[in-house]
Amino acid sequence: MSKYVFGVDIGGTTVKIGLFSKEGELLDKWEITTRKDEGGSYILSDIAASVEAKLAEKEISKEDVLGVGMGVPGPVKDDGTVIKCVNLGWGIFNAAEALSDLLKLPVKAGNDANMAALGEMWQGGGKGHKNVVCVTLGTGVGGGIIINGKMLAGVNGAGGEIGHMTIDTDEQDMCNCGKCGCLEQYASATGIVRMANKFLSESDKPSRLREIPYISAKEIFDSAKTGDVISLNLVEELGRRLGFALASVACVVDPEVFVIGGGVSRAGEILTDTVKKYYQQYAFHACKNTGFELAKLGNDAGMYGGACAVLA
Repeated sequence: MSKYVFGVDIGGTTVKIGLFSKEGELLDKWEITTRKDEGGSYILSDIAASVEAKLAEKEISKEDVLGVGMGVPGPVKDDGTVIKCVNLGWGIFNAAEALSDLLKLPVKAGNDANMAALGEMWQGGGKGHKNVVCVTLGTGVGGGIIINGKMLAGVNGAGGEIGHMTIDTDEQDMCNCGKCGCLEQYASATGIVRMANKFLSESDKPSRLREIPYISAKEIFDSAKTGDVISLNLVEELGRRLGFALASVACVVDPEVFVIGGGVSRAGEILTDTVKKYYQQYAFHACKNTGFELAKLGNDAGMYGGACAVLA
């Protein structure tokens, strides 16, 4: 009986690879460089070579491997077809089939945020639940939706792209996606800094933030914890925007728990308490008791999700 599974998380700089037992124990993890030369044509062959090397090192036969699960930073259809991945230089092709042909092992591929959500459901903040929405608050806002233990990819692989929900039709500034008023413009690390810089330039109210040459999301949350009024208002605004968006998400997928991850989540309870407060204000009555948890797997979530995708 097969004993092992590999989880792969492809990032713009490095590829994280993990060797797991089928019970979910991470046995080994390592990274290789993401070679984006020549349209990213080396990435999959580098992954295959690295997996082959690990199998040889551990003296593991391919007969003992269930397969490889791979997270990709872009839209991925259920059959493993990548619908363009600008950060890697990839166009439209079936990445799962391509890696499977190289390794002669079963391969499943999915969007990296969806894979991270699957990982958090399996062994992280969503453990014990089968219906989970994972929200990643970093440079942007990522999302992953798990329904009955399965990733919701959607027809075009864009399921879970909650960062690009339009939540303000009056917004004039443009999001990186080309639209205006996306959740990402308010609830990400760059979003709260954008709001801070805008407010400080339009107001002369005193704030600790004025003493900081280059404001970061961490500085804003740290200042809020000291009672700085403007920082508190900015945290409230992020919480209001995100709470509103998640209340809308809940009306559609009705999850058991929201798992909040990404760099911004390190702010802790000041973030989750604020989001939960506004979520309860906006949520449909049947969804008001949805839980909120912080993510637990950090940068390993995508690898865990890849492994889980093979086992699911």
